[in-house]
Amino acid sequence: MFRRFSALSLVAVVPLTALTLAAPAQARAPHRTPECQGDWLPATPTSGDVMSGKLSFLDLPAVTVGKDVNWRLDPYKNRSWQMVFQSLRWMGRLVADYEATGEEAYLGRAEEIAKDWVADNPYGGRTTSPYAWAEHPIALRAPALVCLSRYVKAGWLTNSLALHAKLLSNPKNYELGHNHGLDQDIGLLRIGCRYGNPKWKNLAVSRMVKSMKLDIDGQGALREQAPRYAIYVHDRLRVAVDTIKDCGMKVPSALATRWESLPRHISAATQPNGYMVPIGDGPADVQPTAFDHAKSTVQVFNAGYVFGRTAWNDPKSAYYSIRFGPALKFHGHEDHMGVTYYAQGRSILTEAGFVSYENTPYRRWTLGPEAHNVPILVGRKFRGHTPTALVSKSVRTDRQAFTFTDRAYGVPRKRSVLVNHREDVMAVLDSGGGKLQNLWHLDPALKVVSNSGGRVVVGDAEWKASIVQLAMPSCKPVGGQRVVRGQTSPYQGWISPAYMRKEPAPVIVSPVATSLLTVVVPGTDRPEVSCSGRTLTVHTPAGSVTLRASSSGTLS
Repeated sequence: MFRRFSALSLVAVVPLTALTLAAPAQARAPHRTPECQGDWLPATPTSGDVMSGKLSFLDLPAVTVGKDVNWRLDPYKNRSWQMVFQSLRWMGRLVADYEATGEEAYLGRAEEIAKDWVADNPYGGRTTSPYAWAEHPIALRAPALVCLSRYVKAGWLTNSLALHAKLLSNPKNYELGHNHGLDQDIGLLRIGCRYGNPKWKNLAVSRMVKSMKLDIDGQGALREQAPRYAIYVHDRLRVAVDTIKDCGMKVPSALATRWESLPRHISAATQPNGYMVPIGDGPADVQPTAFDHAKSTVQVFNAGYVFGRTAWNDPKSAYYSIRFGPALKFHGHEDHMGVTYYAQGRSILTEAGFVSYENTPYRRWTLGPEAHNVPILVGRKFRGHTPTALVSKSVRTDRQAFTFTDRAYGVPRKRSVLVNHREDVMAVLDSGGGKLQNLWHLDPALKVVSNSGGRVVVGDAEWKASIVQLAMPSCKPVGGQRVVRGQTSPYQGWISPAYMRKEPAPVIVSPVATSLLTVVVPGTDRPEVSCSGRTLTVHTPAGSVTLRASSSGTLS
């Protein structure tokens, strides 16, 4: 999210030229400093790239900027590219490498870049880049300018840092309970420490504690509704903690506790193949490094997640996720009641995922329920920002069951999910106040082998899995499933495997019914399914699984 500050949002009580800051030390021989070293620096572009005027961000092709940079460049019409460009962290890389190598040309070019940016982007100027004073670039740019100030003593730089501090400290501009707010606090703290301003330092740390207690709950779950952002927040909190220590301040215990609790959420959201489950604004190619995990193989987070697996540290473990909880915000999607399922070393049910933040028809589709494995009430309007409740759960080592309800379509909607381990089976029972259908987005590695009689068989080489659908309460097979792949009007049958990428992938669109039971059986193309009343027996290659669908719409 980007927001450009209005000129009215700047508290202009004291003219900028009258703002008094303690002068930084005189330029000196380079040595590694806390301001210029650390995890805040990007890996790309390198100093060599910057010196040659070639900038590559977000794995997009390099853009040549030349010596006199055009700060209104927007080559890819991409807000994320603009944010990184305007942050000047790539300029900070030059200063960091100057400290490491003593290469004077790096420092000289860094000063040229920063001075040119300040001259070409006056606050509120008519020709200023639209993203120059957006809230996130301000936050990320502040530490880069602080780093430069270790070696450059000039009024234009001191005044610019003063302006950055005023904007960052203005409560009207603060992103409370959000990763951007954390970056704003880090930027303000760095400026406050550099110039010995206790007001800015204390505000940054106290605000940081309040913000992170809102962003990370007592269970260690990030509330931004995209687990991959927990990695970003965890990394940035490490930078925040290091910055607090560099400033000679005490790290608040509440902040340390929240930081230390995040790894359990990150590990829970990581599939057995090492990649994070693509929930919310989370690409499917995010692969966390080793994070500590809880002992429990099943974790329910009040922030709106169920994560379960048969075992830790086993790539053949079965794994599933289910979404529920608070209404949509920040980086979430309309994915409540959505499930994913991984078993026998393969992703079976997945999500359309995240492609970019650009407001395109495809991006809008990925946000909506049709891009997720959810029940849809036919003929009723979807009501976004509706919370979903977890109304019952049963957690055993070999089997777990959960039931969820909401009114996302104006009438009751219910989904009950049962996952059986060892004999791998996932069963999902959908019901509600009217006709419904559900969607099952398959991993793009899977191909549809057959589709008939209410049974869709998918496969990957010799391995097969079956998705069987039954009408309830009759427990009779219901046919008529459609498999859609690569449809564009409207969008359906797509997966985003990585940022700015999408590829066709099969999605099963169920027939319309009043109640549907979907059974996913990994490892076979011929599962035997038999019913006796509301009791269902599924015969898998590993053995039989018996489950019951109650008249109230729950599985056990």
